[in-house]
Amino acid sequence: MIFEPTPLQGAFVIIPEPFRDERGGFVRAFCSRELEEIGFCERIAQINQSYTTSKGTVRGLHFQHPPHGETKFVRCLRGAAFDVIVDIRAGSPTFLQWFARTLTPENMQTMFIPQGFAHGFQALEADTELLYLHSTHYAPGHEGGLRHDDPALRIRWPLPVTVLSDRDRNHPEITEDFSGVQL
Repeated sequence: MIFEPTPLQGAFVIIPEPFRDERGGFVRAFCSRELEEIGFCERIAQINQSYTTSKGTVRGLHFQHPPHGETKFVRCLRGAAFDVIVDIRAGSPTFLQWFARTLTPENMQTMFIPQGFAHGFQALEADTELLYLHSTHYAPGHEGGLRHDDPALRIRWPLPVTVLSDRDRNHPEITEDFSGVQL
């Protein structure tokens, strides 16, 4: 596994090193020993899977407020996703900066998203499916979100947004008093 640092400190794109032969292929998708080398020593508490039917759909940008912050691993199993993370850590030198990577089954890449980041994605193909590994259990009442079209972020989504949930549509815009999350 190769850990490619992103411009946002502590976030990585995990690039697998697949083995292929006449039978097909094999890839190691998770290794706690190698993850410890980049500072991830938590357990995986929950695994979720999302299925998005329409190309152009945006889900997010979501996060959990402390003390229920979570580290996530996100991988695309089918279709293609423009996967976006936003640094919302109070005091971070990259506060409110974003990074994106296109995840596909073919590239087998995984976005490693530490606590203190908002996450969302846009389905680049119909029937896009993502797998999420979470370090903590979902805590209703502690979720937060940022608008996908917030002018403070200026995220450049590759496609016109075709579908957006009411919840995601109604996240407030970032104001001057938004100081992020304390870890």
